[in-house]
Amino acid sequence: MNTPTVLKKILARKAEEVSERLQKKSLEQLIELAGDASECRGFKAAIEAKVKAKQPAVIAEIKKASPSKGVLRENFSPSAIATSYQQGGATCLSVLTDQDFFQGHDSYLQQAKAACDLPVLRKDFIIDPYQVYEARWLGADCILLIVSALNNEQLEGLNRLAQKLGLDVLVEVHDADELARALQLSGEFLLGINNRNLHTFDVSLDTTFELLKQLSADRLVVTESGIHTVNDVKAMLDHNVYAFLVGETFMRADEPGEQLKKLFS
Repeated sequence: MNTPTVLKKILARKAEEVSERLQKKSLEQLIELAGDASECRGFKAAIEAKVKAKQPAVIAEIKKASPSKGVLRENFSPSAIATSYQQGGATCLSVLTDQDFFQGHDSYLQQAKAACDLPVLRKDFIIDPYQVYEARWLGADCILLIVSALNNEQLEGLNRLAQKLGLDVLVEVHDADELARALQLSGEFLLGINNRNLHTFDVSLDTTFELLKQLSADRLVVTESGIHTVNDVKAMLDHNVYAFLVGETFMRADEPGEQLKKLFS
């Protein structure tokens, strides 16, 4: 696997983090806690309903910072942002929980979910079953699996576990090789195409357009990164892509939900 350098650094830290968390809460404890979690809100179902109606399905992201851009939003209240997103017409939320590289926190997911009725994705670097149980316990309705971060065995194992626990799965790819690997996975999952090159951090919407050629017309695709203007949205809709994950554009706006409305109305 040609794993990007920055991602390698994040994954190495993530492995340490899982070890640290295991010292505080055992896997057995976590499995028990996850078993008591309330029923998931249907993340995939919410996206599919909008797409079926030929309406934009927006996964609106709550993200304080990123490794490439630094702090995106100083005035950061997950619950206020979640409320704003719901009022702005978001279909689902994505909440960054990675602390070391994105200044996220587990509690941000809980705060955001408590403030609205929308299904929530735990956006993190999932490499271990521990984190899947943890996501279920925290109240996530969906997890992200990044193909470039995992080998085939890990990918399938984490995908199966998530689905067994009632979580939806967003499987993220960046190129044709990763797409081929993702399409081997079992069960029903959402396919995300990230327009950001993790090696160079360049963003091009052509990534989505090129990979679409390798998919059947009825395949539901979530396009991620690089959606900044009404024209970007129109270009995707013209290619029958109706599901979007957008973060940075909203995070820099005074009122994220208003910005969402402007972009997708």
